[in-house]
Amino acid sequence: MSNALHILTRTDLADIDLPPAEVIDLVEDGYLAFARGESRCPVKLMLPIPKPERDAVSYSMLGYDSSLEHLGFKTSYRQGSASADKYYTTISLYDDTTGLPFAFMDCQRVGAARTPATTAIIAKHCAREGARSALMLGTGIQGRNTLPYLLTALPQLERLRLFGTHPEGIAESIAALHRWFPDRDIEMVDDVPAAVAESDIVVVASGRAAHPKVQTEWLQPGGLLISVASKGVESGALRAADYAIATSAGQLGVTGTRLAGPDGQPVIDAELPDIVAGQAAGRSNATDRVFAFASGMIITDIPVAHALATRAVAAGRGQRVELWT
Repeated sequence: MSNALHILTRTDLADIDLPPAEVIDLVEDGYLAFARGESRCPVKLMLPIPKPERDAVSYSMLGYDSSLEHLGFKTSYRQGSASADKYYTTISLYDDTTGLPFAFMDCQRVGAARTPATTAIIAKHCAREGARSALMLGTGIQGRNTLPYLLTALPQLERLRLFGTHPEGIAESIAALHRWFPDRDIEMVDDVPAAVAESDIVVVASGRAAHPKVQTEWLQPGGLLISVASKGVESGALRAADYAIATSAGQLGVTGTRLAGPDGQPVIDAELPDIVAGQAAGRSNATDRVFAFASGMIITDIPVAHALATRAVAAGRGQRVELWT
């Protein structure tokens, strides 16, 4: 047996293909295994750096995926939230069947696939029946693949709209949709409150938003508002909802407390793994304004990272490093 670790860079992973449908299945299976009590996912650690002028924060997650029998460690460091220039994230995978390390890799591609898959799964289980329109706010790394993933999970969607201010991000969001759905178009919007009021599904993944912060009350009855750890959602958005969900209540308590409003801790009605497993409802009725807080769980990073790493290694990418010799 070898203690060699596969080191995979962002460039090594850049052109490795994972179709949206495959990623959605991997992520949904991750939630199901967790709901069955077979996987483990402690609450993430968050460390705001005590230099306010740097606007820096670091996160760490540890988890075990029972389907692959792999353990994962994920770390991230971000300085400044206005751009992704200083955002660095990695994941390490260990094979629990052999007790050996497998890969250490850049995690940007993992997040860019796992995050929209989670959004699509929330929409599939929590959007009102007959939903026909989706609005995406934000064109950063975490949001650019959202519309094709939504359309994969909800092929009945007829109207796809986008708000963004960065030309590169807008172009990449349109290209991502056309790659998987070449016959579909995106309608750009500039009046965010009006667009929210006209949409069945609203996804907010904007950082320091260049739009009015979205309020749950703007939704039409039956609307679904999904916050991807976004600063573009008004404080108290969760409290204002008729029905509230989170991927993880524990992680909401770490990274999303402002959404509860000024007077307390956030309280939710259901967690996404339980909804996916049929152990909880995605909404209580057709007219609920539903708020969903999407925070990354490493049990969904591990299978996506493993799929990318396996394909990259098979393609001869990366380096093998005997780190423990």
